[in-house]
Amino acid sequence: MTETIPVAVPRKGRPLEAVLQRVAAEADAQEVADAIISTLRYEKAVTKGDQTPDRGAYDRLADYSHLGEPTRPDYTLLRDDRAGKPRRIVFDSVTVPVGDANLRLVGREEPFRALRKHEFALGFDSADLVLEEVVELRPDPLTRIADVNARIDPHDTDVRVVSGMGDTVYHTLMATPETLPQGEQPTREFLTDYEGSLCISPRYERLVEAVLGTRNADSLRFEYPGEHEEEEAAIADAGVGVYLTVTGSTAREHGLVVGEELFPSETVLMENCSEASAGVERAKEVFVRAETESEMAIY
Repeated sequence: MTETIPVAVPRKGRPLEAVLQRVAAEADAQEVADAIISTLRYEKAVTKGDQTPDRGAYDRLADYSHLGEPTRPDYTLLRDDRAGKPRRIVFDSVTVPVGDANLRLVGREEPFRALRKHEFALGFDSADLVLEEVVELRPDPLTRIADVNARIDPHDTDVRVVSGMGDTVYHTLMATPETLPQGEQPTREFLTDYEGSLCISPRYERLVEAVLGTRNADSLRFEYPGEHEEEEAAIADAGVGVYLTVTGSTAREHGLVVGEELFPSETVLMENCSEASAGVERAKEVFVRAETESEMAIY
């Protein structure tokens, strides 16, 4: 009998898309992956007000979902954090046959925490959350995902990072020219002699301390963007900041010098080591096969 392995995944967004594309590449499931991705992108546009649907949320949900057909996707409704708390259709589950196993992808709001509670053996979430919750803060900076496990206290959690999915954007240091010594770029070394405000996204304090190292972070005063304020604009007001960026074009439009890429924000495969089994090992291979030639493969 083919074993079904449940895998916790995000309910929406870039991390879920990265997982779906990896599964599609290994399991000949591109049609299913494309259907889920296009549906969720449309629903995101509806939530943001960029699309006006001709049917209500419950009618669309009934049309998208395939109850009783596990190899076709199901969806569910959640309240979004946007103004007015609109209902948003998000991913719920789908089963994908891969070799001699079935991967049951199950949507969770916080996959990392589901693994910590032993609800799943395998799951995906942003590396950011791992840094925010369980890595040890040290004087030296954390610069690579491959070094994360060495900073996880085994008494704190059984969860370990296995591999990255390659959907990388970076927590990047940036500053106004007036803040920088002439001709210098924003780097960790620059922060060694800097004392003052550092603008960051709310709830990222521990992450920033981890990637800068406490030796650099001790002299900083964290500030945060105001409600409805663009992060780049807030960093320009503060003088120095850390923000997720791909090209840095918007930062430059605000007069900022884009500096060192401090740490990759990437979707990672995680394993609760105490839940290991032969089936889990086979499922894990599906996701790490393409990474074995890369430093992103951690184990």
